[in-house]
Amino acid sequence: MRREHFTLDVSNVDWVETDGEPAKPSVSIDFTGPATALRERLTAPDGDVLEASETDAALRLQGPLGEETDGVVSVANRTTGEFLLELNEDADNVLRFIRAARGYGENGSGDGRYEIEILFDGEEFVSYDKGTFLVYDEDGNLLRQHSLIPSGVEL
Repeated sequence: MRREHFTLDVSNVDWVETDGEPAKPSVSIDFTGPATALRERLTAPDGDVLEASETDAALRLQGPLGEETDGVVSVANRTTGEFLLELNEDADNVLRFIRAARGYGENGSGDGRYEIEILFDGEEFVSYDKGTFLVYDEDGNLLRQHSLIPSGVEL
């Protein structure tokens, strides 16, 4: 699977900058390549699609913050550490999304602070409510102040 086969689109993030009504941020990742390999990665050995609790979302920066840095967004299998998908994205866009998810969570949002939808050619395959989004610098160090980590979670 090539990173170019993925397109990331976010919604419900503008309210943060306009002091609007909080809405649950959503990220949609559309895959336009051959679906078989990604479908297998998103499926557990028992044949069921991986649950939200079995996945982790992260951003790995490709350079220093504040310098129009790109990053690699990934969704990984929490148990094996295997990357299920990776795509390139502007780091500022992802950090803006994380700020919206943090703000939504601070407003007493309920289960998840944001939603990830994974689509195959525009058709939804799986949707996850998530509360964690980790951010790493270019050396692989966790940037806690930029990450979305629920209170009470130890890493």
